[in-house]
Amino acid sequence: MPSWIFGGSGSGSFWMQFPRLVVILSSLSGLVSGFSGTDVSAHDLMSKYPLIDGHNDLALKLRILHNNRLSQINLHNVSKLATDISRLRAGHVQAQMFAAYVVCQAQNKDAVMLTLEQIDVIRRMCTEYEDLELFVFKRSSQLNDDDIKTCLISVEGGHSIDSSLSVLRTFYQLGVRSIALTHTLADLIVFKCVFQAVVEEMNRLGMIVDLSHSSWDTAKAALKISKAPVIFSHSSSYSICNHISLTLFAFEIILLLFFHFGFTDHFDHIKRVIGAESVGIGGDYEGAANFPQGLEDVSKYPALIQELLLRNWREDELAGVLRMNFLRVFEEVERVRDELSGTLPSEVQISPQKVQNACRLDLSHLRGQLRGHQSHTPTLPRAHHGPLEPQSLLVWATVLLICSLLPLY
Repeated sequence: MPSWIFGGSGSGSFWMQFPRLVVILSSLSGLVSGFSGTDVSAHDLMSKYPLIDGHNDLALKLRILHNNRLSQINLHNVSKLATDISRLRAGHVQAQMFAAYVVCQAQNKDAVMLTLEQIDVIRRMCTEYEDLELFVFKRSSQLNDDDIKTCLISVEGGHSIDSSLSVLRTFYQLGVRSIALTHTLADLIVFKCVFQAVVEEMNRLGMIVDLSHSSWDTAKAALKISKAPVIFSHSSSYSICNHISLTLFAFEIILLLFFHFGFTDHFDHIKRVIGAESVGIGGDYEGAANFPQGLEDVSKYPALIQELLLRNWREDELAGVLRMNFLRVFEEVERVRDELSGTLPSEVQISPQKVQNACRLDLSHLRGQLRGHQSHTPTLPRAHHGPLEPQSLLVWATVLLICSLLPLY
């Protein structure tokens, strides 16, 4: 099997092979020893450019703690979590990508059902609270900066589609706008047989390809296929923190950096190597175990921006980090989708024989039964579309003659 099936490592020169392709969203779990307070400049900047955050696992915590029963909690204030509506507002988060994640052990079992349940809880959460708005059949240009918090849905792990492009398309109809191709496990058959078809179909639909959790070779394979930009929704710089499987490159690829201790060094490093236009934020709140002091929850984002201001990041660079870089990539993904509007949905399939999964129903025998049934079924005479035979003409002439002799009432 190709090495890109699983997570792996590689050299930093990889990123330079793809100039201007990626935006990397930083995760926040664990890289800074601590932050002091903020001042008004960070809040003013974030009021002007409210944050679009690329990754949050609130839905996972709702399953673990409440079995997805929203009636048990008030999402305006959830003290035992790092994310709630009041803290999203305090952190100037205007749009949040909520991940529908199921553990990889569900692969080839009930991953699709569990993912649908996670999509459902995100949809219900974002429609039952008037402070939230679900982003479904809109364009990226409609990600406005008003007081309503916009919810986007992502799926974290290709195992959630169970090798089916039909499932992929259904997820899109339900509002999913990004899918991470891999997680900690991968289905070898899926990636050998339909990897290219999945990426191409995501391009056609206008779904953002997410390469967080992918190996170097997976990323390279996806980039060679994709016509649209990709993101790393919650990754960091390999050069600084090599337990993160993927990091930065540059051809409209956004790395949404996540918050490990010392993570602001990742911002500076990526800016130096490929430019500030390839950086964003994907906090990974509710997904990671530990966060730096001063960045314990989503209300603390101004502390991050204040730190970057102290490191001499310009306003235009921070505007990109907060939202403009993500919007640029999303708009380009939509442009590619519009270009492919004449392309029919892919019908690539994996045969049950290749999957060899006891949890799958093989329907191929039904085709044989249907053919056998049809061979023994009497067939009705087909309508005649050619010239009528002389005998038929005689019959029709007799009928018309009789009808002409009948009295009219």
